[in-house]
Amino acid sequence: MMDATKYHVGYYPPPVEPGHVYEWPQKDHIEKAPAWCSVDLRDGNQSLIVPMNLEEKLEFYDMLIRIGFKEIEVGFPAASETEYDFLRALIDGNRIPNDVTVQVLTQCRDHIIRKTFEAVKGAPRAIIHFYNSTSVAQREQVFKKSKEDIIKLAELGANLCKEYRAKTEGHFRFEYSPESFTGTEPEFALEICNAVLKIWEPTPEDPVIINLPVTVSHSMPHVYANQVEYMSDNLYRRENVIISLHPHNDRGCAVADSELGLLAGGDRIEGTLFGNGERTGNVDIVTLALNMYSQGVDPELDFSNMPEIVEVYERVTRMHVYERSPYSGQLVFAAFSGSHQDAIAKGMHWREEQDCKHWNVPYLPINPEDVGRVYEADVIRINSQSGKGGVSYLMETKYGYHIPQKMRESFGYLVKGVSDHAHKELLPEEVLDIFTKHYVNVETPVSIPEVHFVQKGENAIGTEATISYKGSTETVHGDGNGRLDAVSNAVKAHLNMDFSLTTYTEHALEVCSNSKAVAYVGLEKNGKTYWGVGVHSDIINSSISAFLSALNAMLMDLKK
Repeated sequence: MMDATKYHVGYYPPPVEPGHVYEWPQKDHIEKAPAWCSVDLRDGNQSLIVPMNLEEKLEFYDMLIRIGFKEIEVGFPAASETEYDFLRALIDGNRIPNDVTVQVLTQCRDHIIRKTFEAVKGAPRAIIHFYNSTSVAQREQVFKKSKEDIIKLAELGANLCKEYRAKTEGHFRFEYSPESFTGTEPEFALEICNAVLKIWEPTPEDPVIINLPVTVSHSMPHVYANQVEYMSDNLYRRENVIISLHPHNDRGCAVADSELGLLAGGDRIEGTLFGNGERTGNVDIVTLALNMYSQGVDPELDFSNMPEIVEVYERVTRMHVYERSPYSGQLVFAAFSGSHQDAIAKGMHWREEQDCKHWNVPYLPINPEDVGRVYEADVIRINSQSGKGGVSYLMETKYGYHIPQKMRESFGYLVKGVSDHAHKELLPEEVLDIFTKHYVNVETPVSIPEVHFVQKGENAIGTEATISYKGSTETVHGDGNGRLDAVSNAVKAHLNMDFSLTTYTEHALEVCSNSKAVAYVGLEKNGKTYWGVGVHSDIINSSISAFLSALNAMLMDLKK
């Protein structure tokens, strides 16, 4: 039995005067990308069942560089030999690009800070990130210390950082986190951050990062935004302070915390690819960045080859990117539903016809091609729920067949039936195979191995055709107002059948290296339409093949 009475809110609203109006709710979008810091190699790595080895961390680091991260938290070098060796491999191997800064984490202890500076010695650019926990729960239950004691610990760490920076080779900046910020009284968080800032005395040339982590999520996102705005309005030397946000996802709100926190004064985001991290994870930078991208804001990160990024991530972390993860999941652009497929197909045609500048396709928040996805494999997916629009769009974009509108329903139901019977998704090549077997160049039970035409007047064509049917071959004759009409009339007379040619279209099959002609024919008998498709290098031959394919479909149906 669940008992909600043992829980209560675990956050502390900022102290404000009655009638205070927050500024951040007046904004409706993020105008520019924040500074990004990947913490995959520290926060993400420490949450893995099997942490990455040195080679895996190096491969992951190189990928982060390619994506465009300019700040990368590479680990807790005082925590383990692997962490230490990784940092030294970056420094000694000259693997830190000129525009990239590595970040290392340390606790407020003398020997740990000392070892951290030993590990980072010689780094061209590094951020020394130290923290101590400030929440009510941690102060009372873990440390059993007063507010004053917690402030003294932070001041000790700040002074030690200054001391070791002065005597260590390299270029270093500072970052401080009041860990468990969201469980801390905002007034106390402000007091301890300002105490640290007054020791470091940030300047335009030497700015300081104050990180406000959602170490554990306790509130709705707007509460966190209020806390961030309060800190932003009251930090010492705010103009020389970079406010960093580090949301975790305990309430499933890390992206929202980040977005509202940026509106409230945040300048920087610490997060991970795909939201890996302790417990429910860190904020998913992929989602956050591409949310901005979808609104016309350049995130300054390159996710154009998402399949490769996912592959590397899954291989070295042994984690799995959920199929429904925004933007990155295998199925997030997939449309199985017939109505969705039809809307997407029509939207894509609209873009071509209207030469649209801005993206506005139904069901697709961004162009899947922007993140390395392809329509025929990742968007239009075919199963028993699919419809004529999606199937036809696949045949057009993948194979070059512009199926006539009236034929689409017939083909759509045919494909749905195959998928339903097999109880599986059909691959594009399987859809093509169904199309080919049922419609294209079908030569049984009737075939016409040879045909000749003669002009009989301004609007009349005569034909002499060799027709094979039921084991016999005969020469037949017919007249019409065109070649196909003449052949149709000859066949009607020979087979003693009555039907109508209701549909005829043709086009070049441009996907072929040697462009072929494709023709579509619809024959109607007793209120039912039968379809055929002909493909040949010669349009006359393709037209006759299409006619025969439709005729043979009719004959096979009447035989049942």
